[in-house]
Amino acid sequence: MRASLIQLAVSDAEPPAERRARAASLVRAQRGADLVVLPELWPLGGFAHDLWSAGAETLDGPTSDAMASAARAAGVWLHAGSIVERDPDGPIYNTSMVFAPDGELVHTYRKIHRFGFDSGEAVVMGAGQEIVTAPTEFGTLGLATCYDLRFPELFRALLDAGAQLLVVPAAWPAKRREHWTLLARARALEEQAFVLACNTAGTHAGVEQAGHSVVVDPWGQVLAEAGAGEEVLTVEFDPAEVGRAREDFPVLRDRLLGIPAPVQR
Repeated sequence: MRASLIQLAVSDAEPPAERRARAASLVRAQRGADLVVLPELWPLGGFAHDLWSAGAETLDGPTSDAMASAARAAGVWLHAGSIVERDPDGPIYNTSMVFAPDGELVHTYRKIHRFGFDSGEAVVMGAGQEIVTAPTEFGTLGLATCYDLRFPELFRALLDAGAQLLVVPAAWPAKRREHWTLLARARALEEQAFVLACNTAGTHAGVEQAGHSVVVDPWGQVLAEAGAGEEVLTVEFDPAEVGRAREDFPVLRDRLLGIPAPVQR
């Protein structure tokens, strides 16, 4: 399969509507890919806390409309990164959206682990509650977002739910870039799965972004890595390598803790 990670630059100088149109154009240019991935909170900025409440949108809002049209035009599965979602009956959420090649919004994931400790996302946004996977013809995607990468129990739950490709949009800052690459490799190696981690570039709300989007194979090897600036990282790989890795080195069979209970019939 071919995957394209769009490492979009996010800056305070570009209005969200213009960035939305530019992102849609970049997605449409990926015709021929199987899967396209955008970063976390790219319409407003992952650290632009002051803009989130006013700029929040519903799942049928302008970003969803633009991404549905772009996915349909390119004929690709599109993980459109995440938006600030306005729940009419609740708080705002950091919500990822996955579109099928016909443009239908088929899966959403509300970020479970909120970054910021006692500020920012941790206090402004609600926390997601559901583990989400997305079956496709090339394998099952496991959905996680940015700070989630630090919590291996989430990825073990995604493994148990059938995930073979772990997709992680992010707005990861430059000052912790080494953590980003290390954690992406660790999650791939421990779950024996592909990790496709798509970060933002640029600087917004005074926070320089790390870039360096990365695709890691089930052996923990980096297949492709972007630089610091805006770029489209495209890589081809065989999803069947997940099954081969799990068979050749069956470490997951030796699990003793946290194993799901057998289904009673």
